[in-house]
Amino acid sequence: MAVTDEQQQRHRRLTAWQRSERVLARGSADRTLRERLATLTADAGTVHDLDGWTDVYGDGVVAEVERRTADLLGMEAAAFFPTGTMAQQVALRCWAGRTGNPVVALHPLAHPEVHEEGALGSVGGLRTVHPTSAPRLPTAEEVRDLPEPFGTLMLELPLRDAGFVLPTWEELEAVVAAARERDAVVHLDGARLWECTPHFGRGLPEIAGLADSVYVSFYKSLDGMSGAVLAGPESLVEEARTWRHRYGGQVFQQYPAALSALLGLERELPRLPSYVAHAKVVAAALAEGFDASGVPWSRVCPEPPHTHQFQVWLPYGTRVLDEASVRQAEETGVTLFRRWSAGPAGPPGVSSTEVTVAAPGLEWTAEDVRTAVAEFVARLE
Repeated sequence: MAVTDEQQQRHRRLTAWQRSERVLARGSADRTLRERLATLTADAGTVHDLDGWTDVYGDGVVAEVERRTADLLGMEAAAFFPTGTMAQQVALRCWAGRTGNPVVALHPLAHPEVHEEGALGSVGGLRTVHPTSAPRLPTAEEVRDLPEPFGTLMLELPLRDAGFVLPTWEELEAVVAAARERDAVVHLDGARLWECTPHFGRGLPEIAGLADSVYVSFYKSLDGMSGAVLAGPESLVEEARTWRHRYGGQVFQQYPAALSALLGLERELPRLPSYVAHAKVVAAALAEGFDASGVPWSRVCPEPPHTHQFQVWLPYGTRVLDEASVRQAEETGVTLFRRWSAGPAGPPGVSSTEVTVAAPGLEWTAEDVRTAVAEFVARLE
């Protein structure tokens, strides 16, 4: 089979990222199969008895992930799903049946609207309405002023495609109260809920407790292989398990994903506050570096970041920025940026990239970041 140009470019990027000595975060997809399996084999015994039997259709280690996650979120029960897309569709479908209203109020930049090919309507028979199109979560007033009834309000925390943005705690409480006033249930798209606690100044049970249900992911922030959990009332979770089977999500064995989820909860979850704190240092240094670099315009969004992830915007095409990014990694051993895109929220002529600060990024000083920016800008053509 002929290798396409995109496959060649992907191999080039992954090779450059893997060989880089300095990165802000090292994603699991950067590592080879051998590296990933070796790490799991070496570490999994610290979080689960590997002499136990493998899971079968959700028992064993999968059930342990469910129990652990429900406890962390302060929810009655939880169900493990192979993907967050499936977990969330099932949650919204179940709530539609319980409320008798198939309308879901959510942001137009929310994951189901941007990244799921219209599945809520075509698969779940649901319809969506948008309280706001501003690049932020809706306000209580916007929820109250929606001109038609809705059964579920879905809030993505943080709202990724707007820049991983969050409301204040008071704003979040108010918007949830506004949904309750309209007899709607509240579901949290918490794919990245784990890193929201520093911004809100609240623990996971208090944040999740505002909602009727919440979905969380294990591979986005916790370095898991895959998998997600839907948590909420026991009766809802039991119904969700039935729909999970109907959707094809009752997987025979999921122990690699479940073990990596437990490792993420044990190792990465406690570190997230330090990542969030250092992301503010990195973001400020990026802004300073671009101000001093002579580029015509730049933006860090939001500034300061609300979580350990944020966006950088520059007025160049994606090809130019991607090439500069990979050349910097190849030539200096430093990966500052990864992929660039036009993005659903940015203005025309502007490209954006997502920046994640994790354990490797804690080693970067502000001066390291400014130096890396200068090296990156020098490669823009």
